[in-house]
Amino acid sequence: MVESEDRGRQTEARPGVPMEAVAEGEPATDPAPVTPSRATRAAASRPRGRPRSFDRATALEKALLAFWEHGYEATSVSDLTRVMGIGAPSLYAAFGDKRSLFEEVVGVYDERYGSFGDRALAEEPTARAAVERMLREAAEIYTAPGHPHGCLVIHAAANCTTPEIEESLRARRNANIDAFERRIRAGVAAGELPAASDARTLARYVGAIVQGMSQQARDGATREELEALVEVALAVWPRARADRS
Repeated sequence: MVESEDRGRQTEARPGVPMEAVAEGEPATDPAPVTPSRATRAAASRPRGRPRSFDRATALEKALLAFWEHGYEATSVSDLTRVMGIGAPSLYAAFGDKRSLFEEVVGVYDERYGSFGDRALAEEPTARAAVERMLREAAEIYTAPGHPHGCLVIHAAANCTTPEIEESLRARRNANIDAFERRIRAGVAAGELPAASDARTLARYVGAIVQGMSQQARDGATREELEALVEVALAVWPRARADRS
């Protein structure tokens, strides 16, 4: 009896033998080695951790609103994780660092809120009509409810001490001035504007109006007040002799 029990304990101690086989008294032989499948090996090699459990687009929109409201420098990573509803590891895994997240945010902002200027320049028949449409749409968008007022690209540069971000935003603003200048030069070539018109100065004038409207919107100016400003800005726009007559 003792011998039988010892034999049973030895059988249980041997690895790789199913308990059913032990219970039924089958021989305690080691099974043939099983080679894991490719899928099993891949699963085992994957880093363990919780899968991403947040909507990326929603989190990105919340980050956009935070940067738009507070600017780049004043928006910390802890601010971002709080408003996005995710932890710092998830933020870094999904978006990279703060600078990478901001660059993605600016791209989304350009597509969703900032493309009105490009459309006006491309679709309107004259430079003056393009500028007028752009300024009127800026007055609407910069004061619209549901998001911070003004322009993210203009406001985010305030008090920015990160050279890469500062330069990136400056390049975007200068690119807008260049686009205004190209459209104005085309207007001069088409006879819409006097031949002696200074296209670069006019382009900077438009840029100054747009940037000023952004800041005034943040300071509380209404859409109606900004549209009144547009009327004044257009009053000094040069016209060809045929237009004046």
